[in-house]
Amino acid sequence: MIELVIPARRKDLGGFEVGRVLPFAQRRMVGPFTFFDHMGPVTLPPNIPRTTDVRPHPHIGLATVTYLLDGELTHRDSLGVEQVIRPGEVNWMTAGRGISHSERFEGMRAHGGFMDGIQAWVALPEADEEMAPAFDHYGADALPRFGEPGVEARLIAGEAYGVKNAVKTRSPMFYVHADLAAGASLGLPEGHPERAAFVARGRIEVEGQEYGVGQMVVFGPQAGPALRALEASSVLLLGGEPLGPRHIWWNFVSSSRERIEQAKADWKAGRIPLPTLDNQEFIPLPEDPPKPTPEPMS
Repeated sequence: MIELVIPARRKDLGGFEVGRVLPFAQRRMVGPFTFFDHMGPVTLPPNIPRTTDVRPHPHIGLATVTYLLDGELTHRDSLGVEQVIRPGEVNWMTAGRGISHSERFEGMRAHGGFMDGIQAWVALPEADEEMAPAFDHYGADALPRFGEPGVEARLIAGEAYGVKNAVKTRSPMFYVHADLAAGASLGLPEGHPERAAFVARGRIEVEGQEYGVGQMVVFGPQAGPALRALEASSVLLLGGEPLGPRHIWWNFVSSSRERIEQAKADWKAGRIPLPTLDNQEFIPLPEDPPKPTPEPMS
């Protein structure tokens, strides 16, 4: 049963535009997924300006999960990690009590090219929100492939369709990339109370309704309908166990509003270190909108 359809809203990150799906006013999270950005699809021109890059910025209380269908990004963080990510690989950065990182188009800068991918944030369980930050990279060979006629799928993280992999997760979840040939069908993973499908390419049909690129279809916990591809399509399936409400402000996620305020103060005061190999610039803390001046009482 379909509970909600969420459209991607275009958002400029300061030179590079993404389609933001989560959080959404009517649905803040799907399982532990609290943030979901579609990076592209876009053809970048040669000599990509550095203003298109995502400069160093901080996170707490979450893991960022970067997965590309096309293109290339260079990740650097305050643990000293420098890692290029390419299609079919996973960068899993656990922010815990605090980390900063940058994402740059260095491998594509001179010649440009096609960019298409997803960055998701997975909230950490309360017991892990203040864990030490960590970074893990998984090559394409670490992500098991499986399928059926007309369907080729890769397990990005978690457990789905009886398949597991070695990606370190902190709560029950699933994240799958599925390519469907025209006319092919795929049922949703079972055993998870919250589930969704995001159309990255092509068009699909669910319960007689058509959905296209940039739409996330959120399902209830019932057995659920199958997805049928109306043309060759790429779909990201995601969900898992809910972790409870989270406060989200800028790049910070926490079960505690006070912890968000501390993270804001820490970044502003320079207490969260910059990436070791990318420390010459950073994104300043956004200013809170001014509170309205109360009308004088008569």
